[in-house]
Amino acid sequence: MKRHLPALTATLLLAGIGMQAQGQSANAIEHRKVDFIVHSDRNDVSPPLRDMEVIAPSTVRKGRPVREHRIPIEELAELDEDPLISRMTGRGAKSGASNTAAALALTSNTGMDGAGNGAYGMTVNSAPPDTTGAVGATQFVQWVNTAFVIFDKASKAKTYGPADGKTLWAGFGGACETYNDGDPVVQYDKTAGRWVVSQFAVPGGAAGYWQCVAVSQTSDATGAWSRYAFKYDQFNDFPKMAVWPDAYYVSFNMFTSTFQGSRVCAMDRAKMLAGQPATQQCIQLAATYGSTLPADADGPMPAAGTPNFVVAKATNALNLWKFKVDWATPANTVLSGPTKIAVASYTSACSGGNCITQPGTSNKLDSLADRLNFRAAYRADRDSMVISHAVSAGTKRASVAALRWYELRSLNAVAPTLFQQGTFGGTDGIHRWMSSIAQDKAGNIALSYSASSSSANVYPSMRLASRAASDALGSLKDETVLKAGSGSQTGTLTRWGDYSQISLDSDDCTLWATNEYMKTSGSFNWNTWIASFKLPGCL
Repeated sequence: MKRHLPALTATLLLAGIGMQAQGQSANAIEHRKVDFIVHSDRNDVSPPLRDMEVIAPSTVRKGRPVREHRIPIEELAELDEDPLISRMTGRGAKSGASNTAAALALTSNTGMDGAGNGAYGMTVNSAPPDTTGAVGATQFVQWVNTAFVIFDKASKAKTYGPADGKTLWAGFGGACETYNDGDPVVQYDKTAGRWVVSQFAVPGGAAGYWQCVAVSQTSDATGAWSRYAFKYDQFNDFPKMAVWPDAYYVSFNMFTSTFQGSRVCAMDRAKMLAGQPATQQCIQLAATYGSTLPADADGPMPAAGTPNFVVAKATNALNLWKFKVDWATPANTVLSGPTKIAVASYTSACSGGNCITQPGTSNKLDSLADRLNFRAAYRADRDSMVISHAVSAGTKRASVAALRWYELRSLNAVAPTLFQQGTFGGTDGIHRWMSSIAQDKAGNIALSYSASSSSANVYPSMRLASRAASDALGSLKDETVLKAGSGSQTGTLTRWGDYSQISLDSDDCTLWATNEYMKTSGSFNWNTWIASFKLPGCL
């Protein structure tokens, strides 16, 4: 969420949020019914964005108290070494190899600065950037914490912004117009040719907690938008939104004074595409489950009636639910699960805390390893989902952060399977974390992420690793620097990210990744980069 000076406050630690608790049955499959039906408190259609006055991003660092709700994880004995790490090198390298010498021959590899300090006249006033962005028919839309920018896809030129998030909600009324609290998500619904964006407004107390969602009326992000406000009685932290045929799915970590568990909601996509009043059907999970991710469809849309797949970390496992929504009869809506899918043992990087080293400073960055990284990217043509998170490479290398990734298949079957898994990094002293993963129509997989190291003199940067469909299972290779950093995040600001995003273009080959990096050392002066590329063999 939005974070301002003064420096970040003490973290709220709540036991057992991030992972399935020890002792809970691994086969405790439940069929949960709808707990809440949330009606849009208000909805309207905006004027074309291009005709609305652009509100410049604020330059004022407000002193509002920071609510940094972390997802602590169950402490396990740290592994001496991740079992999936290998020291092979070269183009066929297994996932553990750093392989910086074998640069990937990317096709159409281009990039440009996103929003950030000094970019397009912007001054950063909050941290972290919560970097999100997606590619549409002719545009790329990026949203960083409380400001957004629109780029032309072909020329990479900025065509709108940077604009304060309030710009989109001007004239809407209520908390969505008044508050601009960050935690944005940008998606592009390729089947409908519409943009879908969300952020929260969290005045709290009697004023409530809000999710502000807007759906463009055309494929042009500078056109008119259908706008919605949904109200909750608990703090709807860390929302993550996904596109599916029957709904826009969104997950939250819900808080009162204590963690209440993950909540997963289906928003009525058909009504929102039509600009009509809409509802959410929400199911509340127990406080033993947190940071769930709904499946986000890439490539061909899943067949009608396919449930959305919701996933979260568990202890050396993944928890998977199936969310089947019925808009005509909400009583028939059901969330079934979790199915527990065992994975290779791992220890979360820094036990979910701060261990990422940087050159020239003792300040260590947050691994955010207590949760899966956004997105859970699903392809219906292979019934396949890819996901990733940060792990520790082991105590023998001073807990260097590495990246664990998975591909699940047969998600529609009674027993989904772990098709492949790997750990990338961990052998060269370079931390790798804050990842996002996707696969193209050829079956290639791309993993974009942050990298940093004091010992290897690597400033916080943006990198990429990939695999071809024909490579050995569990392998990633060809690490490529997408944007090298030239500064470290200093002072007491440890939070990084809090997330990044890789999205797939309508050609089903071109990938667009956006993430944070640093141009110069300091606090509250982050920058972001946007890279577009194709992997070899995708035509």
